[in-house]
Amino acid sequence: MVVGDALLDRDVTGAVSRVCPDAPVPVLDERTAVDRPGGAGLAALLAAAQETEVALVTGLADDTGGARLAELLAEAGVAVYPMRLPGATAEKIRLRAGGQTLLRLDRGGDPQPPGEPSEAVLAVLSRARAILVSDYGRGLVRQPGLRAALAEATAPVVWDPHPRSPAAVAGARLTTPNLAELRQLTGDAGAGTAVSTATRAGHELRRRWRVGAVAVTMGPDGAVLCHSGSTPLVVPPPSSPDRVEDTCGAGDRFAATAALALGDGALVSEAVDAAVAAASAYVAAGGAAGLHREPPRPTPNARTAEELVAKVRADGGTVVATGGCFDILHAGHVATLQAARRLGDCLVVCLNSDRSVRGLKGPERPVNPDSDRARLLAALDCVDAVVVFDEPTPHRVLARLRPDVWVKGGDYAGDGGPELPEAGLVERWGGRVVTVPYLAGRSTTGTISAARQRGLHLVKGAI
Repeated sequence: MVVGDALLDRDVTGAVSRVCPDAPVPVLDERTAVDRPGGAGLAALLAAAQETEVALVTGLADDTGGARLAELLAEAGVAVYPMRLPGATAEKIRLRAGGQTLLRLDRGGDPQPPGEPSEAVLAVLSRARAILVSDYGRGLVRQPGLRAALAEATAPVVWDPHPRSPAAVAGARLTTPNLAELRQLTGDAGAGTAVSTATRAGHELRRRWRVGAVAVTMGPDGAVLCHSGSTPLVVPPPSSPDRVEDTCGAGDRFAATAALALGDGALVSEAVDAAVAAASAYVAAGGAAGLHREPPRPTPNARTAEELVAKVRADGGTVVATGGCFDILHAGHVATLQAARRLGDCLVVCLNSDRSVRGLKGPERPVNPDSDRARLLAALDCVDAVVVFDEPTPHRVLARLRPDVWVKGGDYAGDGGPELPEAGLVERWGGRVVTVPYLAGRSTTGTISAARQRGLHLVKGAI
């Protein structure tokens, strides 16, 4: 559930090759113009991109901009619960060239107070799994009836604040200001290092607002989490992008990821860690300007599989790939991966997504989500990149990567072994299909079965 001020954003991108003759300003030759939801609308869009059901409570004006905003949100699969908004829809138009914003034009005038929340709005808030309040300073979260509903919500509330807006409702699980916003909200002068300022002011905001925790976002330096303990948790980003094209929306990605994690039962520290990783991947993919090309499932690797494969090929190397569910990583998996890596100059692991594993193994699998499985694989020295795929077989990702060698464990070798379904595909571009030795007696199914039997014996012993 996202609650907040939705805006209509338009990115006008072009090229600058001359200066205006009647004023010393660049002339932008428009090439493309893209409309997208902004503000709380962007937060909802980013949440929906993480394959979850998303509803948005926002003010919508009865004008062309409001209709366009509603259309874009519906196309993204976001269910909109509107509150009547007098006046005009707020619009932000950014003129861009060469990966930079040259000018921003704002439309819509001064904020207008919204109408009362409908029964439908109150009902959907009461059944939300997680609530993100995305405050963009246009007055929605000042509405008394809406604030009362948020204060009574049983779902965890993440509050992304605006310096011109009121405090979060007491009892919110987490609030997520950036460092500049935090200083404005608390009046902190910022003496000392950025971490010391974030810690000092974060604890002060937590005390004033009576919220569970404050996560201070610090751009390329990650985040500082101030909670009930006196020692803050500093969460650095997993990697820093070589080039930052656009940071617009990084705070929304951070807050939306944290809210989803809390809704799934994560600890606040775990939610902030996931949010830092997601925001970093979002910025590395181009930010809001790169939404149309952002990978839906960023892997923990700083370098994408495609970039890695292209570089290895350009250097005349051999690309090796293997695939599987890797649900519970065990010694047999590691032996196969190490053997596969020795066959070439890089190893890409094609990992079955959660949906793919359920289709292959049944509704009780996977034990671990694909985000955790990808992270564990990427941490191995023998793995250079991880790609998550949704289909039952890795055919589509293989056709994209076109590895020189496709590797499977030794259970596919020998007379009577199952035939590799990918063999014909890999051979089309001259690739080889091979098997490597594996450790007998190691399997995820066996590990799960043994754990259940042990648990059953413990229960019987206790009885």
